[in-house]
Amino acid sequence: MHEDSSERSVQIGIVGLGYIGTTVGGQFHRHPDATVRAICDLETDRLAEAGAEFGVTRERQYTDYAAMLEDEPLDAVLVGTPHTLHYEQVVDALEHDCHVYCDKPLATDLEHARDLTDRAERSQQTLMVGYQRHLQTAFRTARERFTDGPPNWLTASITQGWIDDSRGTWRLDPDLSGGGFLFDTGSHVLDGVLWTTGLEPESVAASMDFHDDQERVDRRAHLDVRFTNGATGTFSFHGDAPAVREHIHCWDDDGAVYLEGTQWGPREVFEIDSDAGEYSPYVDFRVEQSRAEAFLESVQTGTEPPATARDALRVTALTAAAYESARTGDRVRVAPES
Repeated sequence: MHEDSSERSVQIGIVGLGYIGTTVGGQFHRHPDATVRAICDLETDRLAEAGAEFGVTRERQYTDYAAMLEDEPLDAVLVGTPHTLHYEQVVDALEHDCHVYCDKPLATDLEHARDLTDRAERSQQTLMVGYQRHLQTAFRTARERFTDGPPNWLTASITQGWIDDSRGTWRLDPDLSGGGFLFDTGSHVLDGVLWTTGLEPESVAASMDFHDDQERVDRRAHLDVRFTNGATGTFSFHGDAPAVREHIHCWDDDGAVYLEGTQWGPREVFEIDSDAGEYSPYVDFRVEQSRAEAFLESVQTGTEPPATARDALRVTALTAAAYESARTGDRVRVAPES
């Protein structure tokens, strides 16, 4: 697609050709400043299909990620693999001087998340995490509300038929997923709340219903969170519901901001005043960047990406504490820093 511009475009390698690899990979393929140069996956059928879609010849289709990094002159890597593989793959890419777009969560192990944050903040390379709510106008509008101070109480929930959707996939294998619904779809909600409000979690008490006998893959989770400024919040994640609905309600002394959404369409934002009046700010979805556009802008300008490794570290720290609390029955301190 970009034969005439391949020498000046950002050369992209993709590892993992599932939903994220092909969706965000397609955004790169269609962008005039990027070229999908190489792809990697364990399944040869996926390689052939994505190769045809992205114009990647057979000699640039790999089943060995390390070989792709060694053989190809890449500027950046899209990591779209199962969660527990992210850490080593991101480290390898950074050590090959590649910029990285990594799907969420950045890491399922807290020490790994800390290490990647340290590496990213020392590096000249961009490391962007796939928390797309940072790009959505509704969440950006809500964030402006809390510029001068965070809310003092919030509730957040999301439902999805996640268990049924995940049957037969790596998402129900904790060795690859790192957990269950909380570490997957729930990660977006935790990130959306923390990024929008600026709140820092202090401790969490959690309860969970598990899908597996080993109690590693949660299907439902309820979190009671205390924040460092004295605010409190409750989060509910229901992974065997019939439809996707998302609700985030953040209250301060002047009223509230509501974020609402169905399925995977755009989210809407509402402002509630102290008299219970409701106002819907104008949201122009046309100005939203795609994930690939935002990543490439950061690479080309050297500016911080919309979703950073430190953003992801906060989410992993809260998630890890929630799993510990659910298994022990204790309230657990959230500790992003070691």
